[in-house]
Formats: sequence, structure tokens, C-alpha cells
Amino acid sequence: MALNTPPVHAAAPAPAWLASWTASPQAVWDAGFLFPSNVPAVLHGHTVRQVARISVGGPRVRIVLSNAYGKVPLHVGAATVALADGASAIRPGSLRTLTFAGQPAATAAPGAPLVSDPVDLSVPDLARLTVSVHLPQSSPVSTFHWDGRETAWIAPGEQTRAARIDAAQAGVQTTTARLLLSAIEVEATPAAQAVAILGDSITDGASASLGMDARWPDFLAARLAPQGVAVLNAGISGGRLLSDGMGEKALARFGRDVLDQPGVRAVIVLIGINDISWPGTAFAPRAPRPTLEELTNGYARLVAQARRRGVRVIGATLTPFAGALPGTPLDDYYQPEKDALRQQLNAWIRASGSFDAVLDFDAWARDPAHPQRLLPAYDSGDHLHPGDAGNRALAEKIDLSLLFDRDQSPSPAYRAVLR
Repeated sequence: MALNTPPVHAAAPAPAWLASWTASPQAVWDAGFLFPSNVPAVLHGHTVRQVARISVGGPRVRIVLSNAYGKVPLHVGAATVALADGASAIRPGSLRTLTFAGQPAATAAPGAPLVSDPVDLSVPDLARLTVSVHLPQSSPVSTFHWDGRETAWIAPGEQTRAARIDAAQAGVQTTTARLLLSAIEVEATPAAQAVAILGDSITDGASASLGMDARWPDFLAARLAPQGVAVLNAGISGGRLLSDGMGEKALARFGRDVLDQPGVRAVIVLIGINDISWPGTAFAPRAPRPTLEELTNGYARLVAQARRRGVRVIGATLTPFAGALPGTPLDDYYQPEKDALRQQLNAWIRASGSFDAVLDFDAWARDPAHPQRLLPAYDSGDHLHPGDAGNRALAEKIDLSLLFDRDQSPSPAYRAVLR
């Protein structure tokens, strides 16, 4: 006689947190640097409002604020998140108050991040979110992300719940730098994953149209979001592999900006052009140029760090830059001997077998008639950075299967448990 037992159903996997957007923290430089910081030295009683487009959506979100380079505690009086509704406006009905360990106010210790509690806010893939943070006390601005490619509003008083912030209002300032906000995370299933991109200004989006999500990682994010894969932009304009530049060297920040981000399973490495080209320019007039061996050893150290964490590493060749930055204090950025080193490094990236896969950005971006130059249709005009069309083309040329281990490829039904 058979026992009448109920069927056993497998338990749904518990949701996990996935980084869906990041902006790598940098130390604010002093007024004597070649470029202005574009941020005030101190905030006191201000609200900072900024917009970021996430990759993968989910039913709940939380934010990460950064005081990575602060020397004193950073006091947050209030913070909110909402769906963006154009410029500084928020979508009616979407505003959520953020808390930190259950409290509306919190303090970020010097050198540390501050993570909010999760908040119920269902956000679709590629949603634009508005995050507002009020700083009630005098707060030196020590940590930022210089090239945000978005407008941010710095307004007097507590305006975290304002429907919009009028740029014409007395005391309101705007900036294209990012302040405080370093990550947005979403609740996802354990099958969701992220691809991070470690890079410099070509990844950070210098010359991409402001507020248009037109960096090459943005176009890649649009391709991968339907598969439940987030794309994290860990580019810093002026970033270098071996030495500090306009941010910490990639070897030092790799853990924080890539490996420690929730859900990262693969990283694309596209960095090194500033290591090659800064020496001898106004950026580093007396610095020696690195050797090929020093550069390849630096890459090998990145690969070793990633492999210890089970992260797939994809190398990308460095793009052409003949004639770069004409009519600027950096018009000596390109020299034939620098390009020779770039090509030697690219040959190593292609042939060394050090990476799990290779993306040949050099071959994709160069002008066949003048291989040391960017294809004119892709050139932003400064002969170093791709414009919007070039960024789109680079992202579309990527064979997405190269980004994943065969046994970790995302499943089309990855979010069935959540939804």
C-alpha cells in the first residue's frame, strides 16, 4: 500500500545582492592640478542630488556612499532614492526614504563606505534612479568621481524629498562630478552576475555625450541586461595600471572597485595607455616610461588577484592614439616610441595566453588606412577617446560568450524565482 505523501518541491534560492551600477571613488585633488576638480571644498547643510542608470533591475535596492579618502567622519542627515523623471525631477509615487541600520541619519567613518538598508522599490532593467543626500554639518569634500558624465545638483538646505531641484534657485550649483555615491545594488537571484570593467578615461566615458548613457560600458549594459548581467564601470579618467594618476593605481584599487563588488564573475581590463603616455607630459614631466616587462608584470598581478577570487579575466588591447589631444597642454601625449610600446603590449595581450579571452579593441577601432589612428567615424575629435558612435561600435563588436565561463553562462530564466 503506497503512502500518500505530498510531493517535495525544491526550495527557491534565497535572493542575493548584485551591484548594478558603480562609480569608482577618487581623492579630490588640490587647486594646483592641471584640471579643476569641479566640486566645492566644503559642503555644509547642502543636499546633493544625482542620477545614475543601473544595469539590472530588481524588487529592492540599496545604495553605497563612500568616504574612502576622507580624513574626518562624514555625517549624513537624510537620504532618499526614487525613479528619475528627467533632469533633477523624481517620478511621482516612487520616492523612498533610506535608512542606515534602521536610522535616518548615519556617519561614514574616514576611509570607509556607508551602506543603506534595503528599500522596497521595484526598478526595471536600465532604470535611471535619483539619489539625494543631505549633509547637515560642515563636510570637507575629499572623495568624488571626477568624470560622472551626468549633471548633479548641490542645493542649500534639506531637499532630499523635493520633487525637483531648480538649477536657477539661489544657491544651487551643478557639477558633472559624482559626490558620495559609489554604488547602487539590487536584490537578485544567486544566478545573476556582473561584469566589471577596469579602465581609464576611455572606459570612464571622456567625450561621451553628457547625460546620454553613451559610454561603451553603457552600450554593453544594454546588451547584457536582458540576460540578467550587470555591467559595472570601474573606469577612472587619468587612471593608470602601475602608478597613481587621477586616482589610485589599478593594482591598488582592483579589490575595492572590482573584486569586492557583489556578483562580479568577470572583469574586462582595458588600462595602460596613461602609463605609456603620461611620462614626459605636463602630467609627469620627469617620470620614466615603464618597460614592457613592468606592464606585463602588472597585468599578471591583476590576473592573479582575480583568479584567487574565481573571477574570469578578459584582456582588451589598447586603442590607437596618434595625434592625441591637439592644441592642449598634453599635445605631446602621443610620440612614435610610445606607440611602439603600445603595440608591443597589444601583441602580448593577444598572444601570451594570460587571459581567459581577449577583446581586440585596437583592431576594431583603428583606421585601416592609418592604423596608428582611430577610425574617423569613431573619433570624438581629440584622437584619443571614441565618441558616442565609436563607443556603441566597440560594445556591439564584443562576442558576449567570451565574457562567461561555459558553466556560468546566464540563463534566460534566471529571474523566474524573483518574479
